[in-house]
Amino acid sequence: MSKVFYDLYHGRYSAWERRPNRTDENRAVNRKIEDEKRYFSQKMSLDDFQRLIALENLYTDASDFEQVDAFTYGFKLGTTLMCAVYMSEDEPTPNSSH
Repeated sequence: MSKVFYDLYHGRYSAWERRPNRTDENRAVNRKIEDEKRYFSQKMSLDDFQRLIALENLYTDASDFEQVDAFTYGFKLGTTLMCAVYMSEDEPTPNSSH
């Protein structure tokens, strides 16, 4: 049995566990976000700033729903493609150009 199947069966893979994106561009964007939040926290009243943070959390929640939906669709599409390839009667041969 393939180690991948063994590890998948035993829960060693999780769709949510990914390598963090630690590129320079990612760090720069995150730094800008924190700078902007700091700016607004200093300019706004506490109540307004808390509402801004609540709005940010709503955007995060909406994004999470979209990511789950995209992951589910991608997984189903990938599985459908794998099934179509597996069920195909055209067996690949070493000399085929496909």
